[in-house]
Formats: sequence, structure tokens, C-alpha cells
Amino acid sequence: MKKTIVLGVTGGIAAFKAAQLTSNFIKKGYDVEVIMTQNATEFITPLTFESLTKHNVMISTFEKVADRSVKHISIAQRADIFLIVPATANVIAKVAHGIADDMLTTTFLAATCKKIICPAMNTNMYENPITQNNLDLCRSYGYDILEPASGLLACGDVGKGKLEDISVIENYVIQQLEQKPLLKGKKVLVSAGPTQEALDPVRYLTNHSTGKMGYEIAQAALDMGADVTLVSGPTNLTPPKGAHFISVTSACDMFEAIKDEFESQDFIIKAAAVGDYRPEFVAPDKIKKDNDVLELRFVKNKDILAYLGAHKKESQMLCGFAMETQNLIENATKKLQKKNCDMIVANNLRVEGAGFATDTNVATFIHKDHIETLEKMSKYELGKKILLTLLDKQQKER
Repeated sequence: MKKTIVLGVTGGIAAFKAAQLTSNFIKKGYDVEVIMTQNATEFITPLTFESLTKHNVMISTFEKVADRSVKHISIAQRADIFLIVPATANVIAKVAHGIADDMLTTTFLAATCKKIICPAMNTNMYENPITQNNLDLCRSYGYDILEPASGLLACGDVGKGKLEDISVIENYVIQQLEQKPLLKGKKVLVSAGPTQEALDPVRYLTNHSTGKMGYEIAQAALDMGADVTLVSGPTNLTPPKGAHFISVTSACDMFEAIKDEFESQDFIIKAAAVGDYRPEFVAPDKIKKDNDVLELRFVKNKDILAYLGAHKKESQMLCGFAMETQNLIENATKKLQKKNCDMIVANNLRVEGAGFATDTNVATFIHKDHIETLEKMSKYELGKKILLTLLDKQQKER
């Protein structure tokens, strides 16, 4: 049975973004019921949402209903999650104090499901102590607040008040809807992204990793109820909402961050593409192109996976990654043995659908006693598969 998302849309300039959010939810198989305030219809028409959801948009509390049900009560009872996007200062004030004078606030008050409020307004309105007090009051009632972003607002001001990015809202809602308790009580540490090794104040060495695989593993772990720590090199990705996020730059930085965190973890998944070498000396000033040949001397970075394999407890599950261009199984198997891992996720950069900067991956699981070849799947799906496999291993070994 489809899960139902009730989406409240209020009268702010960001109301048009709610249409994209609705479309995204529909594409993912959710049933979406939209409730608009009268002011919201001045920014975007109800027909837009009706075309997307195939449901009538609710605006008035007194609209006639064919089945004679009390509409705001029936919708509230069906809701698996209720979010208001965007939420104006006016509506936040109403729901904070239990004022129910239209269809949106009446249904919101009647709903007993998870409730999420996404504020969007002028910076001065948002930072006004009254609005902040109202948001604190909402939090005290158990409502989740997705804080607005900072930037150039529609009114021309610059500051905090922009609606949080649609993708962040979408992922957070899905996380709440699909959260499975399979990893409840488990701690999962994931490393992601590339590392950067400075040559001078201007240049650095890095690789093509975008961090997508590690971030999707972290998101999957959150969705399965885990307590997640994500240690990431520089990426353009938004950290999953709810993860303990640690940003690092160099391989040495990543080593220290993981070393500090890993002892209390149940699962450690090393998806980061860590630089094997770094310059022996970092030039204090920009290196000039005075010669036709530039010679640099490199030294080895600490092997994070080897350190974890040597220091992990019997109860901990350690998973490494191996990206190869040749001899995939042979090289990945050697890595499994040498680094004392419980599993290696191996993929070949030259296989279509695998590699860097893709939304999919084609992986082979290397175990101590067998090899498991997988079909192409999304990196999120692969993340879930990795976590379920590690959970199964942990349970069997106890």
C-alpha cells in the first residue's frame, strides 16, 4: 500500500518549489495530498498540483466532499507524514499556538503522524525573536524543523531565509518514511570522497572521486535506523541529514578522524578514494614554471584500511573498496587478505555503469570464502546491499 504524504503549501514566493517536490514524491511511488492556503494560490495555481497528484487540492475547510466524510479528519488519519513547504511566519505562528482557522492548520492540528516544517521568509522575519520562539515551541511539540538556507532572497536581501534545497527536503522525508529498524542501535562509520594532497598554496593532487558511493551508503544506513558518522573528503554533495558529518582534506586528516571514531563503531565502510602518496615537502609559495621538468618527491600516506584491519575488534565488521582497471578479482582478494577485511566491494573502472561520477555501480563482493557478483544497480541500492550483508555476517559470527 502506498504511503501518503500530506503537503501543505503556504503563501510564500518559494511555493513554486513545492511543485517539483510533489513531482519527485510521485515519481518515487508515494501518494501525495496537497493542501494550500488561500494566499498560496496567489503564487501557484491548484491545477498544477492536481495535475501532478491526480487529487483535488484542498483549500477551504467547507468544501463539499462526495463521500460526506469530514475531509480534514480523513486526510489527517491517512497521512504517514505531514510537511509544510514553504512555511511562512504566519502559518508557523498558527501551528505553534494551535490556531486552526483554515484547511491546512485544521488538518495539521488533527494529524498524529510525523510533522515537518520548512520555513522560508525574509531574513528579518525569520530572525525575529517571535518567529524563533514559535519555532522553538514547534520543536518542543516534536515537529521537525528543516532550517532555511542563507543567500540572496527574492526580496533582494541577503541572509538566512531561503527554503532548504528541495533534494535535502526530499531525502529527509523519505528517510523518515522508509526508516527500517534493521540497524537500530548500530553505529556505522563511512568514509567518502577523494583526498587532496597539497603541493603548494595553490595546487594539490587528488583523484576523480565525487563521493557519491559513500554518501549513498551513509543515507541507506540512516534509512535503516543506524547512528551514522560520515568522514568525507572535499565534494560538492550535501551531507545526509541526521549523519554526524566530519569534513577532512588530506589522507592524514582522514586517518586521524577515522582513528578517533572507529573504536565505538559496529560497521566501518571505507568507500573513500584515499591518496596513497603525498609530497615530501609542501612548497611555502606557488611553484613557478622556471624549468621544463618539475621533479617532486613523494612519501607514502598511512594505510587507513590496514590500520583498521589490524586494530578492529572481533565484533566489528570492516568493509573496504577496491577499484581496479585489470585483474579485479585477484587484486581485490589480495586486498581482503592483506588488510584483514571482512568484505571487499570490488568494481572495474572500465565496466559501463561503474566508476566515478555515476549514479550506478557494478560491484563484486569478495568474501573470505566466496565471491558474489552483482548486477548493475543504483549506488543507494548497493549501499543497502552492503549493509545487509555486513549485518548478516555479524549475526552469523556471534
